[in-house]
Amino acid sequence: QLQLVESGGGLVQPGGSLRLSCAASGFTLDYLAIGWFRQAPGKEREVVSCISSSGGSTNYADSVKGRFTISRDNAKNTVYLQMNSLKPEDTAIYYCAARGYYCSDYVSFFGSWGQGTQVTVSS
Repeated sequence: QLQLVESGGGLVQPGGSLRLSCAASGFTLDYLAIGWFRQAPGKEREVVSCISSSGGSTNYADSVKGRFTISRDNAKNTVYLQMNSLKPEDTAIYYCAARGYYCSDYVSFFGSWGQGTQVTVSS
């Protein structure tokens, strides 16, 4: 059974950087697209970024384009989200989740959700 575990969150000042990791166990990521999502208090969960199983296709929310980069290392069964130029509005719990092969814009199309990692951007 696939399990995903997020790590790398924390407190960072505006303009700073963090790298989140999504480590998989119980199943190979070779056949799975992985999405990163976030949920701020009082808001719905939203798609931040997604990478296809091959790594050949990546998607980003408009709010993070040019600042965030998603990547994957299938040998390590891990997907990363490099977050640069962080803003206070990036503050949220960040989750990763999986679906077969290709990305989707719909949160509900993903499964095997991790427990999340808190990212707080504040001075």
